[in-house]
Amino acid sequence: MAETITKEMNLKDLLSKHPESARVFAAYGIGCLGCAMANFETIEQGINAHGINIDEFMKDLNSLINKN
Repeated sequence: MAETITKEMNLKDLLSKHPESARVFAAYGIGCLGCAMANFETIEQGINAHGINIDEFMKDLNSLINKN
């Protein structure tokens, strides 16, 4: 069964559960792994801070997570 990652998820929780998701962040030029705010921000907050389209990002993120 496919898992859906939502933009309300905590960045740290996402990266802990799905370390491969860091590839999507890197593809968008976002270094969330080293950011202290990743402990507190949602995916949406982190992506919006970088001016990236959240819908496109979430599509790419969910595509990667559900590839396995």
